Amino acid sequence: MPQPHALLSRAPHRDRPQLALPGGIALAQARAHEVCGPARRSFAAWAAGRMQGPVFWIAPAFGTDPLNPDGLWPLADPGRFTFLSPKRAADVLWCLEEVLRAGVVPLAVADLTGLPGLTAVRRLHLAAEMGMAEGAVAPLALLLTPGDGGAPGIETRWHMAPAHAPGAQRWQLDRRRARTEPPRAWVLERDASGRIAPAEAARALAEV
Repeated sequence: MPQPHALLSRAPHRDRPQLALPGGIALAQARAHEVCGPARRSFAAWAAGRMQGPVFWIAPAFGTDPLNPDGLWPLADPGRFTFLSPKRAADVLWCLEEVLRAGVVPLAVADLTGLPGLTAVRRLHLAAEMGMAEGAVAPLALLLTPGDGGAPGIETRWHMAPAHAPGAQRWQLDRRRARTEPPRAWVLERDASGRIAPAEAARALAEV
């Protein structure tokens, strides 16, 4: 009887590759993370800009506004994005699961109109681990959820909202849940190049 692949046996989190974002923010790959709040799509675009390779953005054909490619600049190259628009909301998670299992797309985003159930999230984790084991990349899944979120079983939960000030584009980012890290908050700001960074780092770049 074949033995299960080691990568499907809940390996310690320290063994997983991570997407590192400025300010000590990290997202474990081969896992599903939740992002809520009015600026959740900006967070996903920010993450995409910190990665290489294609991005699959999955949203139902109804209920969500399509992304404006011009608005993605300078966070990420719009040419890297493939947009999938299932006709049924239930098919969004199915598409995401299939993308993760293939292990060929480093970032897959599901723009959801409601909260997924625990079973669905567990399936996403397993599909991402299968993709890492059998594919070319360790896929990262972002679940964009309405309101304050609350999806069960996710690796981390983030809330991002505008906090603009005169002459500065800023956001408040809160890590509300993580398996291995405490809650924490950051103030993000567009730096001199137009990219998003923690406010202190953005101001330091502007002064160089």
